[in-house]
Amino acid sequence: MSELQTADIHLIQRIIPHRYPFLLVDRVRDIDGTKSATGLKNVTFNEPHFQGHFPGAPIMPGVTIIEAMAQTAAVMVGVGQDLADKEFLVYFMGIESAKFRRKVIPGDVLEMHVTTKRGGGKVWKFEGRAEVDGELACEAEFTAMMDIPK
Repeated sequence: MSELQTADIHLIQRIIPHRYPFLLVDRVRDIDGTKSATGLKNVTFNEPHFQGHFPGAPIMPGVTIIEAMAQTAAVMVGVGQDLADKEFLVYFMGIESAKFRRKVIPGDVLEMHVTTKRGGGKVWKFEGRAEVDGELACEAEFTAMMDIPK
């Protein structure tokens, strides 16, 4: 068994093109090739979506939780296929079976567990679970097209 890898914010930015305010993963750990990984997102009050979602009761929008899981999956594939500093883009194709179980609020640390269900070509399918303190916040399956440079 090979050693699990970690991607800090510097490596994440070398793999995916997302930047503030839409870079939604701070670190990815336990990267097992392109099989699985765990992303971490420190949820802070100064994120722009909290101004309107909702004033006086800030809640991280569900779509941004799913986007954070997708960014975790993209970093996992980027590390697993050594794509740092390449022109690597990922496009959402579908989201299935999304369920939201717990509010995610400022001060939470969102832990995203992603697993590849199907991959290797252009179209990949992932399963994701987002948790806060071990409590399920969101789960979904999502499909993405990976524009991987040759």
